[in-house]
Amino acid sequence: MSNQFYIYIMTNKLNSVLYTGVTSDLEKRVYEHKSKLVEGFTKKYNVNKLIYYEVFDDINDAIAREKQIKAGSRQKKIDLISSINPSWKDLSIDL
Repeated sequence: MSNQFYIYIMTNKLNSVLYTGVTSDLEKRVYEHKSKLVEGFTKKYNVNKLIYYEVFDDINDAIAREKQIKAGSRQKKIDLISSINPSWKDLSIDL
């Protein structure tokens, strides 16, 4: 069995905040954010909508991609999200 790893971007209701993370269990991690079980940035800014994710077979590749996205400008993140999710719908309903 091969593990999968995910980088993901979440936002709030107004799409005014962007949060990028990495996890090995996307469904569980999104649930934790939505349920406000995670202290910190996502709880403080009510980040609860999954708007982008990528799947990796290697954790090192996932972490490198997360760092690459985090290092980019807000506009680059917006362009990335809009390229696959132009309406910024919550993708967690399809997990």
